[in-house]
Amino acid sequence: MAKGQKISSNRSTPEPTLSKVLGQSFTSSLVSESVTEPDDGQDSSRSAVCSFSAMSRHTNEHRPNNEHDYCRKVPILHHIIVERYEGDKCGEMIHGEGVAYFQGGHIYKGSFSHGLMHGSGEYIWSDGLKYQGNFKLNVPMGHGTYTWLDGSTYEGELHQGVRHGVGVFKCFKTSTVYRGQWYLGKRQGQGVMYYNQASTSWYKGDWVNNCREGWGKRCYPSGNVYEGQWSNNVRHGEGTMRWLQLDQQYSGQWLNGIQDGKGTHTWFCKRVPCSQYPRMNEYTGEFVQGMRHGQGQFLYASGAVYSGEWKHGKKHGQGKYTFENGQVYEGEFNKDCMAEFPAFTPGLSGITTPFPDESDSSKRSSQSSTNSPLGSDMVLNIHTLLDRVPEDHRDQELKQVEFAVLRHIGLLREIYSFYCSLGNEKSPDKIFPLTYLQFSRFLMDCKVHQHGITQAQIDHLITDQVHSPFTAILPRECISYIIVVAYHIYHDDIESSNNILAACFSKLMRQNIIPNAKNVKGSLFCHPVQASVACHYSDRCWEIYQALCKANSVQPDQSLTARHFVWLLKDLCLYDSELTVSKVLEILSVDSPAIHDGIYSNLDLEMSFLEFFEALLGCAEVKGQRIQTDVESQTDTSLWDDTTQNITEPSSLQSSLSEEMEQRQSPVLAFKEKDWMQKTQQFFTQTFFPAYEHSVKLKERLELREKNRSALADADKARHTEQLEAEERQDEDKHREVPNMDVNHSPPSHMTL
Repeated sequence: MAKGQKISSNRSTPEPTLSKVLGQSFTSSLVSESVTEPDDGQDSSRSAVCSFSAMSRHTNEHRPNNEHDYCRKVPILHHIIVERYEGDKCGEMIHGEGVAYFQGGHIYKGSFSHGLMHGSGEYIWSDGLKYQGNFKLNVPMGHGTYTWLDGSTYEGELHQGVRHGVGVFKCFKTSTVYRGQWYLGKRQGQGVMYYNQASTSWYKGDWVNNCREGWGKRCYPSGNVYEGQWSNNVRHGEGTMRWLQLDQQYSGQWLNGIQDGKGTHTWFCKRVPCSQYPRMNEYTGEFVQGMRHGQGQFLYASGAVYSGEWKHGKKHGQGKYTFENGQVYEGEFNKDCMAEFPAFTPGLSGITTPFPDESDSSKRSSQSSTNSPLGSDMVLNIHTLLDRVPEDHRDQELKQVEFAVLRHIGLLREIYSFYCSLGNEKSPDKIFPLTYLQFSRFLMDCKVHQHGITQAQIDHLITDQVHSPFTAILPRECISYIIVVAYHIYHDDIESSNNILAACFSKLMRQNIIPNAKNVKGSLFCHPVQASVACHYSDRCWEIYQALCKANSVQPDQSLTARHFVWLLKDLCLYDSELTVSKVLEILSVDSPAIHDGIYSNLDLEMSFLEFFEALLGCAEVKGQRIQTDVESQTDTSLWDDTTQNITEPSSLQSSLSEEMEQRQSPVLAFKEKDWMQKTQQFFTQTFFPAYEHSVKLKERLELREKNRSALADADKARHTEQLEAEERQDEDKHREVPNMDVNHSPPSHMTL
């Protein structure tokens, strides 16, 4: 190739800016792509228990400027003129290794093929932009690295000279790093963006056209975290935001970066020593532009509850307010105040709220707590039991049972705090309310279900409604339930009819609770790590339990039986040489000997959700694949770490579980925990859940097939019926035809030829 010869290419670029940089001006920009990210925008907010307006504004996030959305285009090479060449040739054609000096000061050093830059090489523009990588017919293609004059770089895949595929862009000016997928020069697909050098501010998720779009997780410099849906770089759709410094969390719908729609906002409060209340405020309901607006329920840390209408972050309209002591006000609210008591604003203290008019007996509970030895915040709800007592003895019965509770109130509060912590993260500043699931574990630990009554029947006794096992129980409700259970178990054993409630409660405390409480049994809550892992499968198991109860129960309030559970495993084809029917009966009888005592079995006994879930955990331990290892490898911490990588658990558990296991002294014990985690995960995610989903789909297909078959049969029957009716009508028409007997009618004349 002679001096002044052009190196031409028929390929054009999909990026007009890229062509303009080199094709028209033969220069490239000295400034690399710059990416900026807005601040958190939340530290100026202030937390309030009852007013949401002050908090709602801290979720706003400024939109990125144009510089953030702009990806600098990288020039391709066409219509460039060679001024000087040094290197290999094939005849008069540039071919092989060489260095070309182009018009305008650009330099290329690398491979040529038949006069074109082809293969591996390095191209330096006159303004300092440099590309190292693969060329194809004068175009950067395949894999390469762009280096801007300010130190910014891109390394990854290219197509037609632009970033396309998987690559890493590092901006020297802003210390921003993007690792992920590209499409025609723009961030698109899956990728992670680090917004500062310390990597404390980042986004990981979906990208579309250089914008956060789809599902992603954003960690802000303050430590606040949002995970959910995005649209055009703002929170939009379903998502969860956690403000660490404010100890607040919102989970629900977002609109243009602001809470809008249905959601739940939680305020985590500091724990008060010896407090009987779960210290947490929570609102669940409708939001409009970051404020409580519409229908919603607010659960106060004190135990008070408001359910009703909201307007601009305040209680406004019809609503129901339940005080800490169980008293109820239901009526009109006006700007957070009761319409009948405009000077009174309930719930502002967040701890205790007295009733506005204690002298108004029409507004108070039928069970007065003014003189109760337990205090105004511990009103017992045992009216169903008091209705069994003669009316003139009810006050005495109530007083005596309150005195009996008072004698054990310290132990009861200690038990409440102990069981509400099961399965929850350990934190000195947080306390969680007791759930029905934990309360069921408490009763089973105390062997209450071994007194001729099942745990499922106990659930029906303490409440008429079907509650989720994750519904919270306040301390006063917990004690009321204990009294109800005590009466139904021991009332036949009490000879005297006086003070029967106190006698039953005292006997339950003496024979069941004091000797057995806090001695946790079962496979769910017996170990903190196991509880943390297992609880991540409890929601789905609760849905399956409800579906099975509905499918197998004749009566609406009937629960699943042990027989149904045995059949379930058979229908799902889960039995094998390890998990047999005998083994399942053994698992079921660990906490409930009445189901199977080794000789006789009673499979018609109902199973509560706790028993159902723990039975599944027992099956998981039997059926789960064991990690192949020997004694030496159990003590080898390096193998322990390698095994950890193969265990797939929810990401939220990884840090807490690792810290839990690091505190353990025995590597063998830690290895057993890892083994249990893996077997549980394998059983639920790879065996039980898929098998159940398959059975549901198979049942739906069979029902659809039967429905179609029935519809076809009905159609054939209808068609056959119509055909018979048509034939009958034809026969009737034939019988109706009468021959013409008119005597006056002359016969037809003969035809003549």
